[in-house]
Amino acid sequence: MATSLKNLSSYTSDQFPDISEKRFGLVVAEWNRTITDTLAQGAYDTLVQHGAKADNIYRNTVPGSFELGLGAQLLAQHEEIDAVICLGVIIKGETRHDEFIAHAVAQGIMHVGLKFNKPVIFGVLTTEDEAQAWDRAGGKHGNKGVEAAVTAIHMLGF
Repeated sequence: MATSLKNLSSYTSDQFPDISEKRFGLVVAEWNRTITDTLAQGAYDTLVQHGAKADNIYRNTVPGSFELGLGAQLLAQHEEIDAVICLGVIIKGETRHDEFIAHAVAQGIMHVGLKFNKPVIFGVLTTEDEAQAWDRAGGKHGNKGVEAAVTAIHMLGF
């Protein structure tokens, strides 16, 4: 979680495993696309920076964050995929829909990881407004996509 004490893009890579032969699936929500594209770029760049081959990173899109669970499942079911990173944005707005969507998305993503026994990473921003989302998509709090990629790498070394 990004706070004034922690930046989403800050991490230590000295314990990272070799990911040069690993295959990653990125599932990216199209809703709030300019933000999710920024998250996806952060995740992609981080994976490549730490040894993943560009040809081993597969990006798929789903309409919104609610569909991330199914998108993750469709990728995770393939043995050749080693980790799946789910990226989306849920902005509060005027109603409580965000609470229901965020809970369902988190449960769905967790279920997929447990079902397929591989890292399926929750890289979903849940913010009060669009400004907070941008703060966490490369702004003053770093990039949640970077954090999600780092989490996937760490989990592959578990």
